[in-house]
Amino acid sequence: MSDASPLSRLTAALDAAVFGQQRVLEDLVTAFLARGHVLLEGVPGVAKTLTARSMAGALGLLFTRIQFTPDLMPADILGTNVFQPQDHAFRLVKGPIFTEVVVADEINRTPPKTQAALLEAMEERQVTIDGVSHALPPHFFVVATQNPLELEGTYPLPEAQLDRFLMRVRVGYPEASAETTMLRAFHQREGKPATTHQVLDAPTLLGLQSRAARVSCDDSIIQYVVAIVRETRTNPRVRLGASPRSAQALLAASKARAALMGTDFVTPDDVKAVTFSVLNHRLLLKAEAEVEGITADDVLKQTLERVRVPR
Repeated sequence: MSDASPLSRLTAALDAAVFGQQRVLEDLVTAFLARGHVLLEGVPGVAKTLTARSMAGALGLLFTRIQFTPDLMPADILGTNVFQPQDHAFRLVKGPIFTEVVVADEINRTPPKTQAALLEAMEERQVTIDGVSHALPPHFFVVATQNPLELEGTYPLPEAQLDRFLMRVRVGYPEASAETTMLRAFHQREGKPATTHQVLDAPTLLGLQSRAARVSCDDSIIQYVVAIVRETRTNPRVRLGASPRSAQALLAASKARAALMGTDFVTPDDVKAVTFSVLNHRLLLKAEAEVEGITADDVLKQTLERVRVPR
């Protein structure tokens, strides 16, 4: 595709700032191209926030980081109307949600009421304050981070909130070679934070997203996506399978993945590449499956093995 060069510049800029997380970076770019949001999950210190900050810097978009804490209130995110005595009127004081890239850091450390403040913004790219709707920028992109739920002081995200994320991407430890390269770069910077320079402008971003949406998709691929989603609903270990909205998310991510790979049509490999990140947070397993140590990824691996791949 003609967009290979801009996308190459973007991935190169991210690779220079974040080491050893190639798959995470690819999923992040894929989600942005598909106009979706991302939940990064991993233990502290694996560059979740750095990844999101680097993405915003490379895209040249306005960036806001919100540290979620147990005492954070919805108004702290959305903003509120404040009475101005000199004008005898209320004026909206916008919250940090009014930006282009939001990093919702440790989103599972705040109660569900505050987590839900992001729902409308993520789904409709607007927020409603005192009955008045306010539009958010067209590039509005949420990258939330969360620590594993077994750590103390966390609140599991409700299913409705999880479903607003196009992808849940697990961030693990880098390989030894990547960690060594990271430390060398840290030493050479004399401990200063890594910076990412803008490599794309707004018209290019719109063009990339539009091209991703127009990627060709054969009907056999559509049937393949439907078959994968429906197979999750019949698995005996699954209490609640993937929804029709999950099928839309899987197709959108597959098209964006094809665009990222430089092709103008979707292949089964594109679908397989994004299936785990798109669906792993949309399945609810039965209690006995969890006791047996079965995970959503195990179910999805089994699903891909069972569903016939189109030729």
